[in-house]
Amino acid sequence: MVSPIITPNGSPVQGPLGLLAKAAWQVLLIAGLASLALGIVVLVWPKQTLLVVGILFGVYLLIIGIVQLVAAFGTHATTALRVLAFISGAICVLLGLLCFRSAAQSVLLLAIWIGIGWLFRGITQLAAAISDETMPARGWQVFAGVANTLAGVLLMVWPAGSITALTVLAGCWLLILGLIEIVTAVQIHGRAKEIPSGV
Repeated sequence: MVSPIITPNGSPVQGPLGLLAKAAWQVLLIAGLASLALGIVVLVWPKQTLLVVGILFGVYLLIIGIVQLVAAFGTHATTALRVLAFISGAICVLLGLLCFRSAAQSVLLLAIWIGIGWLFRGITQLAAAISDETMPARGWQVFAGVANTLAGVLLMVWPAGSITALTVLAGCWLLILGLIEIVTAVQIHGRAKEIPSGV
């Protein structure tokens, strides 16, 4: 057995591995507790959580719109790209301002935005899987493409109900993730005690 390295005041010296293990379990524990708390908040107050997300989405659209408007007046791009950047930026700013006018509108806009993203991703996955017979896990890619396409259509057709269901699912996932992280942190803490001093 390795004898511990002792400092002049009588406490054992902790080496880099011991310090890393100590920091790792503490960070993981904090992350787990934060996930758990956020999951509880989302499940207890799903509507209020959605309103906060809607406002943050409005802030995001506003910032992206301003960046695109600034880029539209840059000299490095062609005229066509500058016109597209200006139109896209103006639309983002307008949609961002609409989000601040009504939190409910921002939540619906967010649901439609996510729906469009999932729809395009699903169609792209399906097209790639169908056109390439040598693609690894091709069946799973087709399944994921169909699932993403259907989820995108569902969000676009029924945005309010879909986004509420997603919020509840996100809350459940955060609870599970938080519990897993807390258990892992406790296990790391137990193993960190077995690391000899000075290592």
